[in-house]
Amino acid sequence: MEDLFITPMTGIQAIGAAGGVGEQAQKISGQDGISLFQGIFQDMIGEVRDLEDNYEKQKYLLATGQIDDPHTVPIAGAQLQLSVDMLIQLRNKALEAYNSLITMSM
Repeated sequence: MEDLFITPMTGIQAIGAAGGVGEQAQKISGQDGISLFQGIFQDMIGEVRDLEDNYEKQKYLLATGQIDDPHTVPIAGAQLQLSVDMLIQLRNKALEAYNSLITMSM
């Protein structure tokens, strides 16, 4: 039952300590910036999908009585909710930045 323990989210590790995107920030130029930005979103969406699958698995195991520690179900639910909230905030900040660029006068 080792697969039932909490694993750290990998999407957060892409963000560097200074608020940048770490080593990948040095590679941004032209089209690479778009692919980096797209990659961050794809990683976060993949993380949400993985956490959702884990939550559904935990609920199934609880419903069928195959789980040893039932507290893992609400923990998986909280992880999923936090991940979805973070994805929504990332989207909101991206839209806010886009709108700022659109309204900027040259």
